[in-house]
Amino acid sequence: RFVPKRMVPFSFPLSKCALWDPVPMGDVIGAHVTYYRNPKLSLVEKTLRLAYRHAKQNENKLFSCFLLGTLAVDEDGEGITLTIDRFDPGRDI
Repeated sequence: RFVPKRMVPFSFPLSKCALWDPVPMGDVIGAHVTYYRNPKLSLVEKTLRLAYRHAKQNENKLFSCFLLGTLAVDEDGEGITLTIDRFDPGRDI
C-alpha cells in the first residue's frame, strides 16, 4: 500500500480462518528495492527526445504521459537496472 510521503506496513484483511500465525516474529527488515540493490537508470535518447518534443508541443503546462521500460537484476546480483525505452503520450480524455 502506498501513502504519499511516508511508508506504511502492509497487512492482510481480517478473516475467520487463518492459515498461519499472524503474530510478528523476528526483526523488522526493509523491503524497499534499493535496500539490498544498487539501482541504475538507463534512458534511450530517442525516448527522451520524443517526450521533450511532446512537452514542448503541448499547450498545457502540466500533462501526463507514460515512460515504459524493463527492470532487470544485474548479472552479479548486486544491482538492478531500469531501462526506459518507450514513450506513450497517453490520452487527453
